[in-house]
Amino acid sequence: MLEAIGVASVEELFADVPETVRLNRPLALPDGKPEQEVYGYLRDLAARNVSTDDEVSFLGAGFYDHYVPAIVEHIALRSEFLTPYTPYQPEVSQGGLQVMFEYQTMICELTGLPVSNASVYEGPSAVAAAAYMAGIAKRRSKFVVSGGLHPHSRQTLATTAAGWQTEVVDVPLAAGVTDAGALAAAVDGDTSAVILQYPNFYGAVEDLEALAPVAKATGATLIVAADPIALGILKTPGECGADVVVGEGQPLGNRLDFGGPSFGFFAATEEYLRRMPGRIAGETTDADGRRGFVLTLQTREQHIRREKATSNICTAQALNALMGTIYLSWLGRRGLAELAELLVRRTAYARERLTALDGVAADHEQPVVREFSLRLDAPVDRVVERCAEQGINPGLALEGDRLLVAITEQRTAEQIDRLAEVLGAAVAAERSGEAIAAAGGERSETGVPA
Repeated sequence: MLEAIGVASVEELFADVPETVRLNRPLALPDGKPEQEVYGYLRDLAARNVSTDDEVSFLGAGFYDHYVPAIVEHIALRSEFLTPYTPYQPEVSQGGLQVMFEYQTMICELTGLPVSNASVYEGPSAVAAAAYMAGIAKRRSKFVVSGGLHPHSRQTLATTAAGWQTEVVDVPLAAGVTDAGALAAAVDGDTSAVILQYPNFYGAVEDLEALAPVAKATGATLIVAADPIALGILKTPGECGADVVVGEGQPLGNRLDFGGPSFGFFAATEEYLRRMPGRIAGETTDADGRRGFVLTLQTREQHIRREKATSNICTAQALNALMGTIYLSWLGRRGLAELAELLVRRTAYARERLTALDGVAADHEQPVVREFSLRLDAPVDRVVERCAEQGINPGLALEGDRLLVAITEQRTAEQIDRLAEVLGAAVAAERSGEAIAAAGGERSETGVPA
Protein backbone atom coordinates (compact mmCIF):
# COMPACT_ATOMS: atom_id res chain seq x y z
CA MET A 1 0.00 0.00 0.00
CA LEU A 2 2.88 2.38 0.79
CA GLU A 3 4.34 1.70 -2.64
CA ALA A 4 0.99 2.32 -4.32
CA ILE A 5 0.67 5.80 -2.80
CA GLY A 6 4.33 6.65 -3.25
CA VAL A 7 5.44 6.67 0.40
CA ALA A 8 8.63 4.99 1.54
CA SER A 9 7.66 4.10 5.12
CA VAL A 10 4.97 4.29 7.78
CA GLU A 11 6.99 7.04 9.49
CA GLU A 12 6.84 9.10 6.31
CA LEU A 13 3.10 8.43 6.02
CA PHE A 14 2.55 10.02 9.44
CA ALA A 15 5.09 12.84 8.93
CA ASP A 16 2.37 15.49 9.23
CA VAL A 17 1.33 14.23 12.68
CA PRO A 18 3.22 16.26 15.33
CA GLU A 19 5.71 14.33 17.44
CA THR A 20 4.05 15.62 20.61
CA VAL A 21 0.87 13.63 19.94
CA ARG A 22 2.55 10.39 18.77
CA LEU A 23 2.79 7.45 21.15
CA ASN A 24 6.31 6.40 20.05
CA ARG A 25 6.15 3.15 22.02
CA PRO A 26 4.30 -0.17 21.77
CA LEU A 27 0.78 -0.28 23.18
CA ALA A 28 0.65 -1.46 26.80
CA LEU A 29 -1.09 -4.73 25.96
CA PRO A 30 -0.29 -8.21 27.30
CA ASP A 31 0.83 -11.02 25.01
CA GLY A 32 -1.85 -12.89 23.11
CA LYS A 33 -3.50 -16.02 24.53
CA PRO A 34 -5.12 -19.10 22.96
CA GLU A 35 -8.81 -18.73 22.11
CA GLN A 36 -9.87 -21.38 24.64
CA GLU A 37 -8.06 -19.54 27.45
CA VAL A 38 -9.56 -16.20 26.44
CA TYR A 39 -13.05 -17.73 26.42
CA GLY A 40 -12.56 -19.00 29.97
CA TYR A 41 -11.33 -15.60 31.11
CA LEU A 42 -14.32 -13.82 29.58
CA ARG A 43 -16.71 -16.38 31.07
CA ASP A 44 -15.29 -15.79 34.56
CA LEU A 45 -15.46 -12.02 34.02
CA ALA A 46 -19.12 -12.22 32.95
CA ALA A 47 -19.94 -14.34 36.01
CA ARG A 48 -19.08 -11.35 38.21
CA ASN A 49 -22.17 -9.52 36.90
CA VAL A 50 -25.28 -9.69 39.04
CA SER A 51 -28.63 -9.72 37.24
CA THR A 52 -32.24 -9.73 38.37
CA ASP A 53 -32.10 -13.52 38.09
CA ASP A 54 -29.55 -13.51 40.91
CA GLU A 55 -31.15 -11.02 43.32
CA VAL A 56 -34.51 -9.48 44.14
CA SER A 57 -34.14 -6.03 42.65
CA PHE A 58 -35.97 -2.83 43.55
CA LEU A 59 -33.62 -0.83 41.34
CA GLY A 60 -35.30 1.44 38.80
CA ALA A 61 -34.48 5.07 37.89
CA GLY A 62 -35.44 4.69 34.24
CA PHE A 63 -34.74 0.98 33.56
CA TYR A 64 -37.12 -1.52 35.18
CA ASP A 65 -37.35 -5.27 35.72
CA HIS A 66 -40.65 -5.86 33.92
CA TYR A 67 -41.82 -9.24 32.70
CA VAL A 68 -41.25 -9.63 28.96
CA PRO A 69 -43.71 -12.14 27.47
CA ALA A 70 -42.31 -14.84 25.18
CA ILE A 71 -44.27 -13.53 22.21
CA VAL A 72 -42.09 -10.39 22.07
CA GLU A 73 -38.85 -12.16 21.22
CA HIS A 74 -40.66 -14.87 19.25
CA ILE A 75 -41.84 -12.27 16.73
CA ALA A 76 -38.99 -9.75 16.92
CA LEU A 77 -36.34 -12.41 16.27
CA ARG A 78 -38.03 -13.71 13.13
CA SER A 79 -35.67 -13.42 10.16
CA GLU A 80 -38.03 -11.02 8.35
CA PHE A 81 -37.36 -8.43 11.07
CA LEU A 82 -33.98 -9.34 12.50
CA THR A 83 -31.85 -10.28 9.48
CA PRO A 84 -32.28 -7.09 7.41
CA TYR A 85 -32.36 -4.71 10.37
CA THR A 86 -30.01 -1.75 10.64
CA PRO A 87 -30.64 1.53 12.48
CA TYR A 88 -28.54 3.43 9.93
CA GLN A 89 -30.37 2.93 6.65
CA PRO A 90 -33.84 4.07 5.53
CA GLU A 91 -36.44 1.32 5.61
CA VAL A 92 -37.99 0.04 2.38
CA SER A 93 -39.80 -3.19 3.29
CA GLN A 94 -43.56 -2.89 3.74
CA GLY A 95 -43.48 -5.03 6.89
CA GLY A 96 -40.88 -2.83 8.57
CA LEU A 97 -42.63 0.36 7.54
CA GLN A 98 -45.99 -0.92 8.76
CA VAL A 99 -44.48 -1.71 12.17
CA MET A 100 -43.09 1.83 12.33
CA PHE A 101 -46.51 3.24 11.45
CA GLU A 102 -48.27 1.16 14.11
CA TYR A 103 -45.58 2.05 16.67
CA GLN A 104 -46.07 5.76 15.93
CA THR A 105 -49.83 5.38 16.36
CA MET A 106 -49.38 3.76 19.78
CA ILE A 107 -46.96 6.45 20.96
CA CYS A 108 -49.40 9.15 19.85
CA GLU A 109 -52.18 7.50 21.86
CA LEU A 110 -49.93 7.16 24.93
CA THR A 111 -48.69 10.74 24.87
CA GLY A 112 -51.84 12.50 23.66
CA LEU A 113 -49.97 14.19 20.79
CA PRO A 114 -50.69 13.91 17.05
CA VAL A 115 -47.22 13.14 15.65
CA SER A 116 -44.57 10.57 16.59
CA ASN A 117 -41.34 9.60 14.91
CA ALA A 118 -40.20 6.00 14.45
CA SER A 119 -38.08 6.17 17.66
CA VAL A 120 -34.66 7.53 18.66
CA TYR A 121 -31.68 6.07 20.53
CA GLU A 122 -32.89 6.21 24.17
CA GLY A 123 -34.47 8.50 26.74
CA PRO A 124 -31.70 11.00 27.63
CA SER A 125 -30.73 11.70 24.02
CA ALA A 126 -34.43 12.16 23.21
CA VAL A 127 -34.56 14.94 25.83
CA ALA A 128 -31.50 16.62 24.32
CA ALA A 129 -32.86 16.28 20.77
CA ALA A 130 -36.20 17.80 21.84
CA ALA A 131 -34.44 20.74 23.48
CA TYR A 132 -32.31 21.31 20.38
CA MET A 133 -35.42 21.23 18.21
CA ALA A 134 -37.08 23.82 20.45
CA GLY A 135 -33.98 26.00 20.34
CA ILE A 136 -34.04 26.02 16.53
CA ALA A 137 -37.78 26.72 16.41
CA LYS A 138 -37.77 29.53 19.00
CA ARG A 139 -34.34 31.01 18.21
CA ARG A 140 -33.70 31.55 21.91
CA SER A 141 -30.72 30.61 24.06
CA LYS A 142 -31.97 29.28 27.40
CA PHE A 143 -33.40 25.99 28.66
CA VAL A 144 -35.23 25.88 32.00
CA VAL A 145 -35.04 22.44 33.58
CA SER A 146 -36.89 20.97 36.57
CA GLY A 147 -34.80 19.49 39.36
CA GLY A 148 -36.97 16.39 38.93
CA LEU A 149 -35.45 15.57 35.53
CA HIS A 150 -33.44 12.34 35.39
CA PRO A 151 -29.72 13.09 36.09
CA HIS A 152 -28.66 11.27 32.89
CA SER A 153 -30.99 13.45 30.84
CA ARG A 154 -29.69 16.52 32.63
CA GLN A 155 -26.07 15.52 31.93
CA THR A 156 -26.79 14.77 28.27
CA LEU A 157 -28.55 18.11 27.90
CA ALA A 158 -25.69 19.99 29.58
CA THR A 159 -23.09 18.33 27.36
CA THR A 160 -24.88 19.10 24.13
CA ALA A 161 -26.12 22.57 25.18
CA ALA A 162 -22.50 23.64 25.66
CA GLY A 163 -21.98 23.12 21.93
CA TRP A 164 -25.09 25.17 21.16
CA GLN A 165 -23.95 28.01 23.46
CA THR A 166 -27.23 27.63 25.32
CA GLU A 167 -27.68 28.35 29.02
CA VAL A 168 -29.30 25.66 31.19
CA VAL A 169 -31.14 26.95 34.26
CA ASP A 170 -32.20 24.53 36.99
CA VAL A 171 -35.44 24.97 38.93
CA PRO A 172 -35.50 23.41 42.43
CA LEU A 173 -38.11 21.08 43.83
CA ALA A 174 -40.44 21.98 46.67
CA ALA A 175 -41.97 19.13 48.68
CA GLY A 176 -40.89 16.66 45.99
CA VAL A 177 -42.25 18.45 42.91
CA THR A 178 -41.22 21.36 40.69
CA ASP A 179 -41.46 24.70 42.51
CA ALA A 180 -44.02 26.65 40.46
CA GLY A 181 -42.87 30.00 41.85
CA ALA A 182 -39.22 29.34 41.00
CA LEU A 183 -40.28 28.11 37.55
CA ALA A 184 -42.20 31.33 36.88
CA ALA A 185 -39.17 33.38 37.97
CA ALA A 186 -36.80 31.41 35.69
CA VAL A 187 -38.90 31.54 32.51
CA ASP A 188 -38.45 34.68 30.42
CA GLY A 189 -38.43 35.90 26.83
CA ASP A 190 -35.10 34.16 26.18
CA THR A 191 -36.39 30.71 27.19
CA SER A 192 -36.77 28.32 24.27
CA ALA A 193 -37.85 25.25 26.27
CA VAL A 194 -39.02 24.19 29.70
CA ILE A 195 -38.30 20.54 30.52
CA LEU A 196 -40.26 18.56 33.13
CA GLN A 197 -40.46 14.86 34.00
CA TYR A 198 -43.74 12.99 34.62
CA PRO A 199 -43.57 11.32 37.14
CA ASN A 200 -40.31 12.98 38.12
CA PHE A 201 -37.04 11.24 38.96
CA TYR A 202 -38.03 10.90 42.64
CA GLY A 203 -41.32 9.23 41.72
CA ALA A 204 -43.62 12.19 42.39
CA VAL A 205 -46.42 12.88 39.90
CA GLU A 206 -46.04 16.48 38.74
CA ASP A 207 -49.17 18.62 38.30
CA LEU A 208 -48.63 19.27 34.60
CA GLU A 209 -51.91 21.10 34.13
CA ALA A 210 -50.86 23.69 36.71
CA LEU A 211 -47.25 23.96 35.50
CA ALA A 212 -47.96 24.15 31.75
CA PRO A 213 -49.33 27.74 31.71
CA VAL A 214 -46.36 28.88 33.82
CA ALA A 215 -43.88 27.14 31.54
CA LYS A 216 -45.45 28.51 28.35
CA ALA A 217 -46.17 32.04 29.59
CA THR A 218 -43.51 33.57 27.33
CA GLY A 219 -44.02 31.23 24.38
CA ALA A 220 -41.48 28.56 25.35
CA THR A 221 -41.86 24.96 24.24
CA LEU A 222 -42.98 22.60 27.02
CA ILE A 223 -41.07 19.30 26.83
CA VAL A 224 -42.16 16.44 29.10
CA ALA A 225 -40.07 13.31 29.70
CA ALA A 226 -42.61 10.62 30.61
CA ASP A 227 -42.72 7.04 31.90
CA PRO A 228 -44.67 5.06 29.27
CA ILE A 229 -46.09 2.58 31.79
CA ALA A 230 -47.30 5.39 34.07
CA LEU A 231 -49.07 6.91 31.07
CA GLY A 232 -51.40 3.91 31.21
CA ILE A 233 -53.08 5.52 34.23
CA LEU A 234 -52.10 9.22 34.21
CA LYS A 235 -53.66 11.96 32.13
CA THR A 236 -51.65 12.28 28.93
CA PRO A 237 -49.07 15.09 28.78
CA GLY A 238 -50.66 16.27 25.54
CA GLU A 239 -53.95 16.86 27.33
CA CYS A 240 -52.07 18.82 30.00
CA GLY A 241 -50.50 21.20 27.50
CA ALA A 242 -47.18 19.57 26.57
CA ASP A 243 -45.78 20.44 23.13
CA VAL A 244 -43.24 17.59 23.02
CA VAL A 245 -43.23 14.30 24.94
CA VAL A 246 -40.17 12.07 25.03
CA GLY A 247 -39.07 9.15 27.15
CA GLU A 248 -37.24 5.88 27.66
CA GLY A 249 -38.92 2.93 25.95
CA GLN A 250 -37.12 0.11 27.81
CA PRO A 251 -40.13 -0.66 30.07
CA LEU A 252 -42.10 -1.58 26.93
CA GLY A 253 -41.04 -5.13 26.17
CA ASN A 254 -37.27 -4.62 26.30
CA ARG A 255 -35.18 -6.56 28.80
CA LEU A 256 -32.67 -4.85 31.09
CA ASP A 257 -29.72 -6.47 29.28
CA PHE A 258 -27.21 -4.82 31.65
CA GLY A 259 -28.23 -1.37 30.42
CA GLY A 260 -29.25 -1.64 26.77
CA PRO A 261 -29.87 -1.34 23.96
CA SER A 262 -33.35 0.12 24.17
CA PHE A 263 -35.21 2.90 22.35
CA GLY A 264 -36.42 6.40 23.01
CA PHE A 265 -39.83 7.69 21.99
CA PHE A 266 -40.51 11.17 20.65
CA ALA A 267 -43.91 12.77 20.00
CA ALA A 268 -44.93 16.36 19.32
CA THR A 269 -47.62 18.71 18.12
CA GLU A 270 -47.98 19.29 14.38
CA GLU A 271 -46.07 22.56 14.73
CA TYR A 272 -42.88 20.52 15.07
CA LEU A 273 -43.64 17.91 12.42
CA ARG A 274 -40.94 19.06 9.98
CA ARG A 275 -38.36 19.70 12.70
CA MET A 276 -38.55 16.34 14.49
CA PRO A 277 -35.40 14.18 14.51
CA GLY A 278 -35.20 10.78 12.88
CA ARG A 279 -37.81 9.48 10.48
CA ILE A 280 -41.55 9.23 10.20
CA ALA A 281 -43.42 6.44 8.39
CA GLY A 282 -46.64 7.37 6.66
CA GLU A 283 -49.60 5.55 5.11
CA THR A 284 -50.39 5.93 1.42
CA THR A 285 -51.81 4.09 -1.59
CA ASP A 286 -49.90 2.77 -4.58
CA ALA A 287 -50.67 3.26 -8.28
CA ASP A 288 -53.28 0.50 -8.07
CA GLY A 289 -55.00 2.00 -5.02
CA ARG A 290 -53.64 -0.56 -2.57
CA ARG A 291 -52.71 0.46 0.99
CA GLY A 292 -48.98 0.91 1.52
CA PHE A 293 -46.39 2.58 3.72
CA VAL A 294 -43.51 4.94 2.97
CA LEU A 295 -40.89 6.97 4.79
CA THR A 296 -42.65 10.32 4.79
CA LEU A 297 -40.01 12.51 6.46
CA GLN A 298 -36.31 12.14 7.27
CA THR A 299 -34.51 15.01 8.95
CA ARG A 300 -31.15 13.32 9.32
CA GLU A 301 -28.23 15.09 7.68
CA GLN A 302 -27.39 12.11 5.44
CA HIS A 303 -30.85 12.32 3.88
CA ILE A 304 -31.22 16.05 3.28
CA ARG A 305 -28.93 19.02 2.88
CA ARG A 306 -26.81 19.31 6.00
CA GLU A 307 -27.62 22.95 6.70
CA LYS A 308 -31.32 22.06 6.82
CA ALA A 309 -30.94 18.94 8.99
CA THR A 310 -32.33 19.08 12.53
CA SER A 311 -30.63 15.91 13.71
CA ASN A 312 -27.68 13.64 13.04
CA ILE A 313 -28.97 10.67 15.05
CA CYS A 314 -29.12 7.31 13.31
CA THR A 315 -32.80 7.65 12.49
CA ALA A 316 -34.43 4.89 14.57
CA GLN A 317 -33.99 1.98 16.97
CA ALA A 318 -36.61 0.15 14.96
CA LEU A 319 -35.92 -3.39 16.22
CA ASN A 320 -36.26 -2.32 19.86
CA ALA A 321 -39.29 -0.21 18.97
CA LEU A 322 -40.76 -3.32 17.33
CA MET A 323 -40.45 -5.08 20.69
CA GLY A 324 -42.31 -2.18 22.28
CA THR A 325 -45.02 -2.42 19.63
CA ILE A 326 -45.49 -6.16 20.19
CA TYR A 327 -45.57 -5.63 23.95
CA LEU A 328 -48.24 -2.92 23.75
CA SER A 329 -50.28 -5.04 21.33
CA TRP A 330 -50.04 -7.97 23.77
CA LEU A 331 -51.13 -5.83 26.72
CA GLY A 332 -53.81 -3.89 24.87
CA ARG A 333 -55.39 -0.66 26.04
CA ARG A 334 -57.07 -2.21 29.10
CA GLY A 335 -54.05 -4.36 29.96
CA LEU A 336 -51.73 -1.37 30.13
CA ALA A 337 -54.13 0.43 32.48
CA GLU A 338 -54.42 -2.69 34.66
CA LEU A 339 -50.62 -2.99 34.83
CA ALA A 340 -50.30 0.64 35.92
CA GLU A 341 -53.05 0.16 38.51
CA LEU A 342 -51.24 -2.89 39.87
CA LEU A 343 -48.04 -0.86 40.20
CA VAL A 344 -49.88 1.89 42.08
CA ARG A 345 -51.27 -0.62 44.60
CA ARG A 346 -47.99 -2.44 45.18
CA THR A 347 -46.04 0.81 45.36
CA ALA A 348 -48.46 2.17 47.97
CA TYR A 349 -48.02 -1.02 49.99
CA ALA A 350 -44.22 -0.84 49.75
CA ARG A 351 -44.17 2.83 50.70
CA GLU A 352 -46.33 2.15 53.74
CA ARG A 353 -44.24 -0.82 54.88
CA LEU A 354 -40.88 0.91 54.48
CA THR A 355 -41.77 4.27 56.00
CA ALA A 356 -43.02 2.41 59.10
CA LEU A 357 -39.44 1.27 59.81
CA ASP A 358 -37.32 3.03 62.41
CA GLY A 359 -34.78 5.29 60.70
CA VAL A 360 -36.70 5.38 57.41
CA ALA A 361 -38.90 8.30 56.32
CA ALA A 362 -40.67 9.40 53.16
CA ASP A 363 -38.65 11.88 51.11
CA HIS A 364 -41.91 13.51 49.98
CA GLU A 365 -45.64 12.93 50.37
CA GLN A 366 -46.63 13.40 46.71
CA PRO A 367 -48.68 10.81 44.77
CA VAL A 368 -46.53 8.15 43.11
CA VAL A 369 -47.10 5.41 40.52
CA ARG A 370 -44.20 2.96 40.59
CA GLU A 371 -41.30 4.65 42.36
CA PHE A 372 -40.61 6.68 45.50
CA SER A 373 -37.64 8.11 47.38
CA LEU A 374 -36.87 7.58 51.07
CA ARG A 375 -34.62 9.26 53.61
CA LEU A 376 -32.48 6.94 55.73
CA ASP A 377 -31.04 7.76 59.13
CA ALA A 378 -27.92 5.83 58.15
CA PRO A 379 -25.24 5.89 55.40
CA VAL A 380 -27.17 4.78 52.33
CA ASP A 381 -24.20 3.16 50.55
CA ARG A 382 -23.49 0.86 53.50
CA VAL A 383 -27.19 0.05 53.88
CA VAL A 384 -27.30 -1.00 50.21
CA GLU A 385 -24.21 -3.18 50.72
CA ARG A 386 -25.81 -4.92 53.71
CA CYS A 387 -28.99 -5.59 51.76
CA ALA A 388 -26.99 -6.98 48.82
CA GLU A 389 -25.40 -9.51 51.16
CA GLN A 390 -28.94 -10.82 51.77
CA GLY A 391 -29.74 -11.08 48.04
CA ILE A 392 -31.78 -7.86 47.95
CA ASN A 393 -31.05 -4.80 45.85
CA PRO A 394 -33.08 -2.19 47.76
CA GLY A 395 -32.87 0.53 45.11
CA LEU A 396 -30.66 3.34 43.90
CA ALA A 397 -28.50 5.16 46.47
CA LEU A 398 -28.91 8.93 46.13
CA GLU A 399 -27.00 11.79 47.72
CA GLY A 400 -28.09 12.90 51.16
CA ASP A 401 -28.60 9.28 52.36
CA ARG A 402 -31.68 8.91 50.21
CA LEU A 403 -32.86 5.73 48.51
CA LEU A 404 -34.94 5.46 45.33
CA VAL A 405 -37.13 2.35 45.39
CA ALA A 406 -38.91 1.02 42.27
CA ILE A 407 -41.72 -1.51 41.98
CA THR A 408 -42.71 -3.63 38.98
CA GLU A 409 -45.28 -6.40 38.58
CA GLN A 410 -42.43 -8.87 39.25
CA ARG A 411 -42.06 -7.65 42.84
CA THR A 412 -44.57 -9.57 44.97
CA ALA A 413 -45.99 -8.64 48.37
CA GLU A 414 -43.77 -11.33 49.92
CA GLN A 415 -40.67 -9.77 48.32
CA ILE A 416 -41.72 -6.32 49.55
CA ASP A 417 -42.07 -7.75 53.06
CA ARG A 418 -38.62 -9.28 52.72
CA LEU A 419 -37.24 -5.89 51.62
CA ALA A 420 -38.77 -4.28 54.70
CA GLU A 421 -37.19 -6.92 56.93
CA VAL A 422 -33.72 -6.64 55.35
CA LEU A 423 -33.73 -2.85 55.00
CA GLY A 424 -34.93 -2.35 58.57
CA ALA A 425 -32.18 -4.62 59.89
CA ALA A 426 -29.52 -2.88 57.77
CA VAL A 427 -30.53 0.60 58.92
CA ALA A 428 -30.66 -0.54 62.55
CA ALA A 429 -27.21 -2.14 62.31
CA GLU A 430 -25.72 1.00 60.78
CA ARG A 431 -27.33 3.25 63.35
CA SER A 432 -25.97 1.00 66.09
CA GLY A 433 -22.51 1.08 64.49
CA GLU A 434 -22.58 4.86 64.25
CA ALA A 435 -23.53 5.09 67.92
CA ILE A 436 -20.62 2.84 68.90
CA ALA A 437 -18.21 4.89 66.76
CA ALA A 438 -19.49 8.14 68.30
CA ALA A 439 -18.86 6.69 71.76
CA GLY A 440 -15.24 5.96 70.85
CA GLY A 441 -15.60 2.30 69.88
CA GLU A 442 -14.26 0.63 66.75
CA ARG A 443 -16.06 -0.43 63.63
CA SER A 444 -14.87 -2.63 60.82
CA GLU A 445 -14.38 -1.52 57.19
CA THR A 446 -17.83 -2.91 56.33
CA GLY A 447 -19.47 -0.79 59.00
CA VAL A 448 -20.15 -3.75 61.31
CA PRO A 449 -19.08 -2.98 64.91
CA ALA A 450 -15.74 -4.62 65.58
